[in-house]
Amino acid sequence: MADIISIGEMLVDFTAETTPDGAVRFYRNPGGAPAMVAVMAARAGASSAFIGKLGNDLFGKYLKSELESHGVDTSGVILDKEHQTTLAFVGTDEDNEREFVFYRKNSADVNLSFNEIKKSQLDKCKIIHFGALSLTDEPTRSATLNAIEYCKEQGKIISYDPNWREQLWESKSEAFKIMRSVVPLCDIIKVSEKELKIVTDYDNMLTGTAILLSKGVKAVIVTQGAKGCVIATKKGIIRSASYKVDVLDTLGTGDSFQGAFLAKLAETGKKPEELEISELESIADYANACGALCSTKYGAIPSMPSNEEILECMKNVPRL
Repeated sequence: MADIISIGEMLVDFTAETTPDGAVRFYRNPGGAPAMVAVMAARAGASSAFIGKLGNDLFGKYLKSELESHGVDTSGVILDKEHQTTLAFVGTDEDNEREFVFYRKNSADVNLSFNEIKKSQLDKCKIIHFGALSLTDEPTRSATLNAIEYCKEQGKIISYDPNWREQLWESKSEAFKIMRSVVPLCDIIKVSEKELKIVTDYDNMLTGTAILLSKGVKAVIVTQGAKGCVIATKKGIIRSASYKVDVLDTLGTGDSFQGAFLAKLAETGKKPEELEISELESIADYANACGALCSTKYGAIPSMPSNEEILECMKNVPRL
């Protein structure tokens, strides 16, 4: 059984690339934030599993085989004959920001029910991770919440990514309400600076992290791209710089960071509030190196580094 379980969506990313002659081609890659966390945790040396529902189609079978090829336990993956696998097309807008087009209406990943989740799998884990996209639709919303509450009662570590994808919600007001409602259940929250404001109403770093800590969160991670990250616990705040690399594609870097972070946390055998500042700095350093390396290649899961590559980066690549 796995130490780290990730629950939620897995999908196919069709990523746009422009060829030298000006043509646009879309390349198929496995994606989905929770699945990427599970893969990176496994690549970092942890035992990890993914729980979710895929279509029993060529895309779903492809995604399940990708998980297995990276050593992720797929005993909690369901191939659904009635619903199709979610697809996402990824390009860039006029400001060179990532732009997503999702084909997710009534797809497999939003049709997971709690009675389809193996409680025996939850019983054995140390950490369970989920993201906000598991909360957009029923029955997956209730399945995720029930799984999180079940694990919370058993003292598992709950990790949350309020991953913001506006087009997948009915409205901003509904999204913000639901995304904030789960905060008191969580031990670890990883946010971008934009997502910090979504879950707290404040974009000031100190105020936002303080609010989350006051709600019972044990570790707040604010990722800042090339600048690295800030991590706040009741024991203090640290700022960890990233590494100087040539960036090609930032898709999946935050999820790579999170998977690496959770893998190293599981390795300590401690809960986040038990970590000393020095231990937190070491874990953040490792996760930053992982995220930096992920940005040097195209695609999300295909760009994830191995444990050896991360350690090599930490040893030889200068910090920013």
